[in-house]
Amino acid sequence: MPKASTSGSTARKSRPDARARAAPDATFVSGKKKQNTIKTTTFSDHQGRTLFSGVVRPGRMHDQTAVRTEGIAEQFRLHPDVHAEVDSGYQGLAKEFPSQVSAPPKKPAQDAPGGDKRAWREARRRQSSARIVVEHTNVEYKQWHLLQRYTGRREDYEQTHLAIAGLVSDRAARRTTRRLTSTELVPVRATAC
Repeated sequence: MPKASTSGSTARKSRPDARARAAPDATFVSGKKKQNTIKTTTFSDHQGRTLFSGVVRPGRMHDQTAVRTEGIAEQFRLHPDVHAEVDSGYQGLAKEFPSQVSAPPKKPAQDAPGGDKRAWREARRRQSSARIVVEHTNVEYKQWHLLQRYTGRREDYEQTHLAIAGLVSDRAARRTTRRLTSTELVPVRATAC
């Protein structure tokens, strides 16, 4: 079963260009960061290698909307054996494909019993440790100074991001892979009767 993790990454654009200062474009102003931002979506495999990085969009667009408009959500319908670990921005995708997409559980109410809160913390911890590989992949992109605080024209960001994504992907492909230990019992030697 192929397994992937996905995450939305945000790059801040430090200064709007002259046209943006004259007439601010609200589509790039993120509600969370209150700045000009550009978002991308990254998919990685269970070993932290980049499978896909793209879907460059304005900072105001939600992760869920980008996945749907680019047709990525439809791929879950076409490939039922694909599984993904996602962050909380993709809760709707996890509701639509519960057997394929795993999102962090919702926080219980304030007046919930202590057992429910402990169960929530444990479920969140497990999901977080399954998703850590994509966060490590996002860090590889942020190590490039150009993507830490992009100062170029927003029209050129997609080409810049895709060029760096190719370099990050090539570097990850050269890393030695970690073998996952199997719990399947395998006979050591054949027995003759």
